[in-house]
Amino acid sequence: MKNIVRISIIFVILSLLYSCKSRSEIDLDRIELADQLASRETKMLYHRIQEIAKSGIAFGHQDATAYGIGWEHADDPSRLRSDIQEVAGKLPAVHGYDVGHIEIGSPHNLDTVSFALMKDHIQQIHKLGGIGTISWHINNPVTNGGSWDTTPAVSEVLKGGAEREKFELWIKRLSDFLKSLKDVDNNAIPIAFRPWHEMNGGWFWWGSGSTTPEEYKQLWRETKELLERNNVHNLLYVYSPNTLNSPDEFDTYYPGDEFVDILGVDIYNHSGNEAFTKSLKGNLAILKEKSAIKGKPYVLSETGNNNFGEDEFWWTETFYPGIKNSGIGWALLWRNDRPSHYFSTYKGEISEEDFREFAAFDEILFLDEVQQIAN
Repeated sequence: MKNIVRISIIFVILSLLYSCKSRSEIDLDRIELADQLASRETKMLYHRIQEIAKSGIAFGHQDATAYGIGWEHADDPSRLRSDIQEVAGKLPAVHGYDVGHIEIGSPHNLDTVSFALMKDHIQQIHKLGGIGTISWHINNPVTNGGSWDTTPAVSEVLKGGAEREKFELWIKRLSDFLKSLKDVDNNAIPIAFRPWHEMNGGWFWWGSGSTTPEEYKQLWRETKELLERNNVHNLLYVYSPNTLNSPDEFDTYYPGDEFVDILGVDIYNHSGNEAFTKSLKGNLAILKEKSAIKGKPYVLSETGNNNFGEDEFWWTETFYPGIKNSGIGWALLWRNDRPSHYFSTYKGEISEEDFREFAAFDEILFLDEVQQIAN
């Protein structure tokens, strides 16, 4: 009898191991990404994002562990402190970073976060099962001004342009940083990369008014081509326009299915709570429709409350009704910089208690809740 039990147990264990391995192999074989040489780890991240979206919405925060209201990591850079964790007791599942100024060889980004700290925190969060997403507020290559210098420049960095050599150097510096993000097994850590965002707005040099849709599409394609030429194969490419007025607006600058992995949109609370909730519902419905056609996951790639310190119940009465049952993989709140400029919550902020209620919703997932999802 004992032998029969032992044999049965061994059979079950072997069956589970075999079936898990088979599922993993089937999943990876079926995953086709923009980068045809994407690493195994990058394909697994894509699969995780799809699975997370089936379970709920991962909560994300920009620069979550780099600084917060009234603190920064000058004294203890390796500690993963977070405004969100101090309010809700949990770290965000998705962590946003920006590599603006990597192109000019600066040791820190445009928000004074050192790239050494960023690299350390990306590695720590990855080890804990979190997801990293990177945007790039890149300087204007014609004037050397910031991203918000709308002097036309896209045509100058495309093949044959006057600033092409500079642009290739800038991509090389970015590539070196991305390839330096290694896990404990020396594999490149997969990143959801979100370049050239909010292109349908007029505030960036790659945006509407400073370039044409065709030039923008070519900029996206050549950026991807240069990164791959530099042997960067750990990226999922995220396309994220600003708030959309129609489904057609999403398509205006879209570079093509073969160049994009994840669909996104950036929506802020500029025009009051009622308009914001309506905008969330409408825009995420557009993404859902595009996702069904293209077979790609979709996310709320940037968001936040601009009405600083005015709304005690913003999370449960304004934000959540806009994203509830939307199917997005994550919602990334923008950074907490100072009491007059923050987009989430923090200890002592007016919506702190309401955020805890929001964080307790089954649909809202934090780091501890996404750790075991397809990981």
